[in-house]
Amino acid sequence: MEKVHEVIVIVGPTAIGKTKLAIDLAQYWTCNIISADSRQFYKEMSLGTAVPDNHELSAAPHFLIQHKSIFDDYTVGDFEREALSLIEKFSKNHKRTVVVGGSGLYINALLYGLDDFPEVPKAIRDELNQELVHYGIGALQEELKRVDPKYYAQVDLMNPQRVIRALEIYRSSGIPFSDLRKSSTKQRPFRFTLVGITAHREEIYERINKRVDQMINLGLTQEVESLIPHKNLNALQTVGYKELFDYFENKLSLAQAVDLIKQNTRRFSKRQMTWFKKNQDIKWFKRERPLEEIVDFIESR
Repeated sequence: MEKVHEVIVIVGPTAIGKTKLAIDLAQYWTCNIISADSRQFYKEMSLGTAVPDNHELSAAPHFLIQHKSIFDDYTVGDFEREALSLIEKFSKNHKRTVVVGGSGLYINALLYGLDDFPEVPKAIRDELNQELVHYGIGALQEELKRVDPKYYAQVDLMNPQRVIRALEIYRSSGIPFSDLRKSSTKQRPFRFTLVGITAHREEIYERINKRVDQMINLGLTQEVESLIPHKNLNALQTVGYKELFDYFENKLSLAQAVDLIKQNTRRFSKRQMTWFKKNQDIKWFKRERPLEEIVDFIESR
């Protein structure tokens, strides 16, 4: 009987150690890694998105990392198609592929398929993007909370692309985004195993704080300064960049901006865990668990 390709998906909150585990597993099985971290797709953003360093990138083949520009229009549908194409290619020579990332929507798209939504007139999308520029993400968040509280409780509220996507569906159809999301899944030509990595909240928060300090020491402030001319692009409306843009506009001191990055990243990690905890397919392991324990679990399935 023909062997079915297996996709190992590593999920969990930011700074928990997903990259290290993905590399360990890819080395163990001599296979490839696909990134499902929507913040790491853009080549102009390295430090603030915790892109694997050169040593990590050379430890195992990585794909869909820094392969797009902040000027590109790259959607979750584009990611789904590219990742599926890569997995099909890898399956010819490898038994497994490792997928790693904290972007739950992108992982769901790959494993279960995207929902089918109505076409949205370009004018509505343009209008929402203009509102983002003029009024900020807060105004759009409040509208989403009012028209679709169910999705408001699930979405990454600091990601303007996700908020705008939900609002454009509502404005064009009058139907909440959450009501149009289906529960059926698409058939995939592979089987998958979802592995979640977690730790006590205090440890996660401590790791986040240390990572932010490390980013600043490595030059995140200079990276953000170089992107000031493009600060209104959707790709840059993310934690670690928005706060430093405010610093350069003299709205915050550097210390205040760094503290806010830590605070917003902690909030982001909490939303990640809320999303992932709803997925009953995920098998959770403590961060300090032996690698052999995870390998045994995967190979026993």
